[in-house]
Amino acid sequence: MSRGLWKTFPARKAHLISSACFHEAKLVKIALIGYGKMGREVEQAARQRGHAIAARIDPIADLGAASEISSQTIGGADVCVEFTHPEAAASNIEQVITLQKPLVVGTTGWYEHLPAIEKRVLQEKTGLVYAPNFSLGVNLFYRVVAAAARLFHRFEEYDVCGAETHHRLKVDSPSGTARKLSEIVLEHFPRKKRIVVDSLNRAIEPEEFHLVSLRAGHFPGTHSLAFDSAADTVELTHTARSRAGFAAGALLAAEWIVGRQGVYTFEQVLEDLLGGVE
Repeated sequence: MSRGLWKTFPARKAHLISSACFHEAKLVKIALIGYGKMGREVEQAARQRGHAIAARIDPIADLGAASEISSQTIGGADVCVEFTHPEAAASNIEQVITLQKPLVVGTTGWYEHLPAIEKRVLQEKTGLVYAPNFSLGVNLFYRVVAAAARLFHRFEEYDVCGAETHHRLKVDSPSGTARKLSEIVLEHFPRKKRIVVDSLNRAIEPEEFHLVSLRAGHFPGTHSLAFDSAADTVELTHTARSRAGFAAGALLAAEWIVGRQGVYTFEQVLEDLLGGVE
């Protein structure tokens, strides 16, 4: 083959981002709202990054945790990180906003209160970051899935489906992450118009995106998409191995929100950190 048919290009330099890279920034004091498994995971990751734990708030946990949110308990914090329960989240958020502290919220199930909370955040001139999933890997996976869906939808021989697997104690099905992935597929794979999560005792319609859920054992969480044709299958999979990924994402958000005002999703935080990189 003639040399003229091949052309080489210089490698593009990329700005590398590490979840533990913000040593140039001022270290922050963190108040943990909720001191269960996730709160303790965030504490461990924060200490490894050099941050200080200013307070632990949990009415149930012992180990020196305070029982309520107040100016005395979180007054010395630069930012709060909230991982509790849906029933408690809205009240916790309101109290932290009233004290004009920036906040990262990993709890789900309170989003019906979001419009009112957005107004309160603006009134108190503070900041809030929320997400159904703070896993850094999952949020980058969303971007990979969106790009793949845009490519594959242009070739009519490819179909797409999804599956997710979690431990037997998980109470929701499909998972919030799986629902988000389904929304991404519908947005970027226009041939799919609606999501089907139930058993099908019929042939699937071409415009239906089938998402299946499995619950068994101790699986920490696996989400997969398959782009399938008669010739081959391309699969994309994210598998969680621990809570460390969630803690890393929550800390990135906590470092980012200090000094900012307004309500943001974790996707917006990553968009800012990545600078629009695809």
